[in-house]
Order: sequence, then structure tokens, then C-alpha cells
Amino acid sequence: MSAATPTMQAIEVSAEMLAFVGQGNPGAQPWPMNPVAFVIDISGFQEPPTFRFHASPTQELLSDSAGLSRILFIVAKDACERLLGAQLNLQCGRAYLLTADFRAIGLAIRDCDLPAAAALPYRLAKCIELLCEIIESERKKLLVPVVGDVGCTLSSHDRDRVACARMMIDERWSEPLTLEQIARHCGINRSKLSRGFRELYATTVAEALSERRLAQARRAILATDLPIGLIGYRSGYQNNASFSRAFGRRFGVSPSELRSGMVV
Repeated sequence: MSAATPTMQAIEVSAEMLAFVGQGNPGAQPWPMNPVAFVIDISGFQEPPTFRFHASPTQELLSDSAGLSRILFIVAKDACERLLGAQLNLQCGRAYLLTADFRAIGLAIRDCDLPAAAALPYRLAKCIELLCEIIESERKKLLVPVVGDVGCTLSSHDRDRVACARMMIDERWSEPLTLEQIARHCGINRSKLSRGFRELYATTVAEALSERRLAQARRAILATDLPIGLIGYRSGYQNNASFSRAFGRRFGVSPSELRSGMVV
């Protein structure tokens, strides 16, 4: 007789949000009204973390018998849209790429070894943080769908190498990376990396690197008092003019306008 599928550990975050951690299926706790689900995968250390969005989740849809360790959020759609300040338009069933920064939050939730009395509020707070970061990334249009999630023509080996390149960009964006360096590090030739990157992520390596750097720059402008010129330099721009032009094209405002509070 085969062993029964285990039940994931439940974290009752609020009346509008349930979280589940671990292997197996979500438990029998009552779900929030009109729920959506985020199935977060942080298990692959050689590839970026992702989440899959479900607009109409069911117990059967969210069940898993493959022994994968997951983080699962079941959240009232209204709560997500309050956080977003707009209608939630993530594509049902689509997997979205998360940057390497999200992995640390996910690991803090999954691997928390604090005593029970401390673990519950700690995990609860981290679940809220991770959901808010995902919603904020959607609000800023920073989420990248995994285009090659279905129907990818790459071999499994090459897909892993392309995912390795994506992770390298996420983790080493501040370095002066080139296509040649990334390809060599990930064990794939330049042309196959370029083609595979477009197939999986619907963007070029250079565009993904620029997007990552500009997103980090935006965060630094809002969260620190570092000079804008220094932030631009750390983001890979040799002068303030080129940084301001790239930033303006991406976000519709200049770095100085963002910092001065002229825009939200």
C-alpha cells in the first residue's frame, strides 16, 4: 500500500489569507472568499524562483504528490487588489519569474527553525512580506512571465543553462557582465543562450540585465540617501546622463523627480 500524501503546514495569516508550507496538499481549513492562489517554487538552486498564479484555485488543482516542497498562498482577490490599487490581471495558470531576492524570504518561511512560539509570528510576517513584494512587483510591471513554461523547444539541459544565466543576472547584476561571460559561466554558447533566453523570457540578455539594474536603482533611490550619480554608477552606467535617459525610458520619470516626490 502506498503512503498517504502528506499535508502541508498551514499558517493562518488573516481572514483573507492562508499560507501553506512544505510537501503534499493543502489542508482542510476554510478558504477566504473569492480566493486566488500563488504557488511559489524556491526549490531549484540552479534556477530562479518562480510562482504560478491561479485565478480560480481548487483543492484538486493545488494538490501535489510529487514530493516537492512548496509555499502556497491562498488569498482573497479583493485583498490583492487593495494592495495593488488596481484590478489583478495576472494570467491564470502562468508561471512568473521572481528575482533572487525573493528566494531569501521564501527560505526564511520554509526553513524557519525558531521555537514554536516565535516561529508562528515570524513566518506570518514573512508571508505577508513575500505577498506584498509580489504584488508590488506586479504594480511596477516588473514581473516576467516564463514564456517557455509550456511548449519550450529547448532540451532540458539547455533550459537549465538558460535558467542559470537568468539567475546570474539576478544575483550579479552590479558586475560588468557581458553575453560572452554569462554564456561561458553557464556552459552554453552565445547563440543558443540568446535564442533560449528569448524563448523562455521573451527578452534579450541585455534587456534583462538592464531591467534588473534599473529596478535595483529605483529601489535605492527610494530607500537610501545615496547620490543619484553613485546609484547610476553602481547600476552599470558610466555617467549620469546615460543613467537618467535609461531610467526615464523605463519608468517615465527622471531619477531626481522620483526622489523629490514629484511622482508616486
